[in-house]
Amino acid sequence: MREASLSVTSWGQGDPVLALHSGGMSSRQWRKLGERLASAYRVFAPDFLGSGDNPLWPDDKPFDFSQDVEAIAALLESLPRSAHLVGHSYGGLIALTLARKYPDRVRSVAVFDPVAFGVLHRASDAEGLADLARASENRPEFQDEARGGGDAWMQAFVDYWNGEGSWRAMPAPSRESFLRVGRKVFQEVRSLMLDRTAAEDYAQVTGPALLLYGEKSPAAARRVVTVLARALPSATLVEVPGAGHMGPITHPGLVNERIAEHLARAP
Repeated sequence: MREASLSVTSWGQGDPVLALHSGGMSSRQWRKLGERLASAYRVFAPDFLGSGDNPLWPDDKPFDFSQDVEAIAALLESLPRSAHLVGHSYGGLIALTLARKYPDRVRSVAVFDPVAFGVLHRASDAEGLADLARASENRPEFQDEARGGGDAWMQAFVDYWNGEGSWRAMPAPSRESFLRVGRKVFQEVRSLMLDRTAAEDYAQVTGPALLLYGEKSPAAARRVVTVLARALPSATLVEVPGAGHMGPITHPGLVNERIAEHLARAP
């Protein structure tokens, strides 16, 4: 069953590009990319369910990342022709899943640190799995249903991705924005951590695939794209110098230029 239509921001005219944001963020993270591509593409940046300008996801309503896949699939199918997909982190997982499930609707994929952790489990990737375990190591709140999405949980989540102390260093309005959608982000993470999709399953993504990662991204993120690069038939693996997991926001010039180059080469 399809979810309600999503709030979508758009720029430009031309072949469609769907840009999918990271967990806890919104479509606004892609403003600079939308402006960068507007002269040649029609860029659509939807807010995921419970995010951005969409109604908040009820705290007591179960959620699985497949529901965001279905909601974005409805948008993808509404477009007049196949689209290029761009995604960051959680949005990268959604983009890859859509490309795997709807290959006829997807022309190319460009993702930065996609959280497709199933490939690590299926490959028994020791380095990546050890780094994933670090997220909850000595942090019981990370898997605590009662505290999931709250301040302590968000501290564990943000500090894993960006380094110890990152959560407390964020401006208060930014922390409040994350906490506003915290419960849904907790459920996103819980569901994707149960995913066991193998790298071989993503081999169905036969179009051009740009796999970006930050030089300073956590080891698990770097291992995911490394494993995927071996499985996808037309993958290009690119490190973004100096960037961490939030590279599309902290290093938009470098990231957006790589994405633009990728789109220009795609058939």
